[in-house]
Amino acid sequence: MAVRLLYRILVQVLSWLALLARSSASKDVEILALRQEVAVLRRSNPTPRIGWTDRAVLAALSRLLPKALRAHRIVTPGTLLRWHRRLLAAKWRQPKSAGRPPIPDHVVALIVRLATENSTWGVVRVQGELRRLGHRVAASTIRKILRAHRIPPPSRRDDTWRTFLRSQAGAILAIDFLHVDTVMLKRLYAAVGIEVSSRRAYLLGVTDHPTGAWAKQLARELASALPG
Repeated sequence: MAVRLLYRILVQVLSWLALLARSSASKDVEILALRQEVAVLRRSNPTPRIGWTDRAVLAALSRLLPKALRAHRIVTPGTLLRWHRRLLAAKWRQPKSAGRPPIPDHVVALIVRLATENSTWGVVRVQGELRRLGHRVAASTIRKILRAHRIPPPSRRDDTWRTFLRSQAGAILAIDFLHVDTVMLKRLYAAVGIEVSSRRAYLLGVTDHPTGAWAKQLARELASALPG
């Protein structure tokens, strides 16, 4: 027991002598570090929380402390290195993109109205009508809006080519060119037009040397001859 007491006294005396040998600046740095640690420990609720100001102060003071005292702090050198790696990672991290802007409410209401009043329209048809009105909206966004408003997809679509021809047949005129070889081995070119609704055909003109000007003149004459 006496030997143990003498050993403790000797260790304490040697620590005091080492403390006397240190400079006053080193002692001041250790006092500041201890004060900062005490301030952190007082904020324990339920565990001490270290803010960015505490990290900056402790990292700066740890740099000035003697190497033997750096391992006996509440923040170890390994923790300081981890903070430093986080700072480097945050510096070189790419900022997150803002993403797509939100769709205005009036455009959402317009999408819902188009899909509700035209139950046979699909997403692509709604997208095309919006583009004609000056609104560019992705098809996936339109699909999400319709799902959010519980609007089911059309069970029957009327945007096929057959449906288009039936609805617009009265205003469509098909025109094509054909050629005929004569007995004298001369090739003649003929322009033929046909009304889609009535199947009435028109022989617009025949020539052995078709040109762009000739085709334009045939179109002008046909447009002036047809009613409406």
